[in-house]
Amino acid sequence: MCFSPGMDVVAGVAVTGIGIDCLRQVTSPRQIALAAVPVVFGVHQLVETLVWWELQGKVGQCTGNVATYSYLVIALLVVPLLIPWAFLRLGVGRSRAADVTFVVAGLVAVVVCGNLLGFAVPDRRIDGHQITYFAGAYIPDHVLPLYAVACLGPPLLARARLLQLFGVLNLVVVVGLAALNQGGVISLWCVWAAATSVLINVYLRRVRAGLNPVDPPARESVLRAG
Repeated sequence: MCFSPGMDVVAGVAVTGIGIDCLRQVTSPRQIALAAVPVVFGVHQLVETLVWWELQGKVGQCTGNVATYSYLVIALLVVPLLIPWAFLRLGVGRSRAADVTFVVAGLVAVVVCGNLLGFAVPDRRIDGHQITYFAGAYIPDHVLPLYAVACLGPPLLARARLLQLFGVLNLVVVVGLAALNQGGVISLWCVWAAATSVLINVYLRRVRAGLNPVDPPARESVLRAG
C-alpha cells in the first residue's frame, strides 16, 4: 500500500470510493463525521501521490511543498480531532466523559503539531519504500501517546464490535510500526487505517439495516415505534 505512488493512487481511489458509499449509508446527522473518515483517508493517500512524484522529479517543488503541507495537516491536525469527534457525535462509547477526554487529547496533539508545522517548510525524503516526513522539529515524545489515545481510544471503547475491530487492528499496526520505524509511522499507518475504513462502511450498512442495536438513532427509532 503506500510503498509507491502507484499504490497510493490505488489505495486513495479505492478508499475514497468506500468513503463516498459511507456517506450514502448515513441515516442520521450523528453519523456524518464517522462516514467522512474514509473520505479523509482516501484523499490523504491521493495527496501523498504528489509528494512521491515531486521527490521523483515528476512535478515541481512548489507542488511538492503544497502536497506535503496538505498531507501533514490531514495527518497531524485533522485526523486526531475528526476521529474522537466522530465517535463523540455517534454516541456509541461506554462513557461520554471518556469520549470528551479523547477529544481533548486530540486537541492538545493538534496544538503541538500545528506549532511545529508553523516553523518551517516540512522536509520529506524517500526511505526505501516509504516517505519519511520531518515537520521542522521532531514531534515530542509525549504527543505521540496523546495522538494514539485520541485516534484509538474511541473505537476500542465503542460498544459496536465492528468499530472495536477497527480500533484493535489499528492499535496492533501502530505499536508494530512505532517499534520498527518511528520515522515512517505517519506514512505507513495512515494507509492501514484507510484499509480498515471498510469496517466503517460495513458498520454503517448494518445500522441502516437496523442490525446494530447500540446505535443511538436505531434505539431512538425503536422507542418511537414502541
